[in-house]
Amino acid sequence: MKTTDHTSEIRRAARELFDWRSLRPNQLAAMRAVMKRRDALVVLPTGAGKSAIYQIPASLIPGPTVVISPLLALQQDQIASLNERDRPELRAVRISSDETPAQQAEALEEVRSGRAEFLFITPEQLSNPDRQAEIRDLSPALMAIDEAHCISAWGHDFRPDYLALGHLIKAIGRPPVVALTATASPPVREDIICRLGLDDPEVVVSGLDRPNLFLEVAHCPTEDYRWRRLVALLREDNRPGIIYVPTRRSCEELTERLDGAGFAARYYHGGMPRGARHELHEAFLADQVPIMVATSAFGMGIDKPGIAWVAHMALPDSPDSYFQEIGRAGRDGNPARVLLLWQAEDVGLQRFFTGGLPDFGQLRDLAALLRHEPATRKQLRERSGLSARRLGQLLALLEQVGAAQMRSRQRIGSPRYAPEPIEAAQAALAEAERRQAVQRSRTDMMRAFAETQGCRSQSLLAYFGEQMTGTCGHCDNCHAGLAVPAGDGDEPFPVHSQVQHAEWGAGLVLNYEEDRMTVLFDEVGYKTLSVPVVNEQGLLSLN
Repeated sequence: MKTTDHTSEIRRAARELFDWRSLRPNQLAAMRAVMKRRDALVVLPTGAGKSAIYQIPASLIPGPTVVISPLLALQQDQIASLNERDRPELRAVRISSDETPAQQAEALEEVRSGRAEFLFITPEQLSNPDRQAEIRDLSPALMAIDEAHCISAWGHDFRPDYLALGHLIKAIGRPPVVALTATASPPVREDIICRLGLDDPEVVVSGLDRPNLFLEVAHCPTEDYRWRRLVALLREDNRPGIIYVPTRRSCEELTERLDGAGFAARYYHGGMPRGARHELHEAFLADQVPIMVATSAFGMGIDKPGIAWVAHMALPDSPDSYFQEIGRAGRDGNPARVLLLWQAEDVGLQRFFTGGLPDFGQLRDLAALLRHEPATRKQLRERSGLSARRLGQLLALLEQVGAAQMRSRQRIGSPRYAPEPIEAAQAALAEAERRQAVQRSRTDMMRAFAETQGCRSQSLLAYFGEQMTGTCGHCDNCHAGLAVPAGDGDEPFPVHSQVQHAEWGAGLVLNYEEDRMTVLFDEVGYKTLSVPVVNEQGLLSLN
């Protein structure tokens, strides 16, 4: 009976507050979980109404909602969208570095008095102990975390304060949590659940296929061929678009070459001053930059409806990054084109970017510091000489192996039964090696996507654990008549079944393509296996 009541409430609020006459089934499932005060992890594609999943229940649940979002521009868009409805149950305010202390105090008072329902904040703001106390005193009823993939060590927008969010949420009273993202493969989903400490969450992963995006991949034997394919795209379509490149240097060089060829382009990368990046971001959204050449730094907050195409001038590091970046095209629902131009050498470049393993001595010394005396992150940076980013990475590894633990007053120490510093460093290094193996397997899966002769959407969605029964009809292989429905009915194990391999351990069957199957193993990542060999040699067994 409660489920029926919640459904009725949700539909009525959607209609009266947002003028929405219908909701998608996956939206409803997540909203019901929020209404029941359950934690939830929601993975839905761009434009599928993720924000509504917390906004509509929040308007019905007594008490304020705290929204953690990584970008001020993204926050501002969502705040403007809520406030333009001029409804008190939807009013939103913000605390950020852009507001003065007086404005921040006024925002808190609006929430405290009930004049505002939503408080938007960045994880960096929330990491301040004084700010935590202020928000804890508000007794938030719900915590919504946008761009939740940033929480994961696998997330390509890694931020140390995001990794600490699980502890920060506890510090403000541990209200129910809904985590939202447009892309999260199974390892990322598991990491989000673990790091946030989600309690038996409702997990909604649905509708990741984007039928309005035409997926196209071209292997480029030479750099000249890659350039000519890009120019052909730009001449065919003069609408706004994004070109992703792998390095800052290639970002600047390609922009210069495009300008010389008569294409108005600007470049954007993480090495530019913050102010310059902000101006470029706003100029692109305002249709003042027709072609943006960018590294992966140009990402979150690009909520521009008219992006007609996205091109990649090299193989991305993983399908996670690729899916996130092509998701910026076609947000208005109109047909859009995504083109991947790659070479085999791109794989070696991504291997280089994966980087080496953490320093054993730094892990050991940091574990020893934690055993000696609990300290804040600032104190640990001063005592260890580590950067904030490196410290966050090492702490995450040490926490994973039971050698680091959050204490009161934002101090970090070692658990009572923590391993000795040398043992802790050895275990953390082993975990880092495992992660490196998984990351390399993700790059292998990206190459497999580029090389597949089957339906590209089938290949891409299988990586994220979503099975397509038919071909997509909106990729180059489908149009060429090469793609066939996944599997032939003779699969040795059902899709999404748990299997065991003698050497690689436990795994999850993701998909079948012709006579091959893809399995995600906990320890070594993604592997593509021959189905005949699996059958003949009994390589896998049900777990």
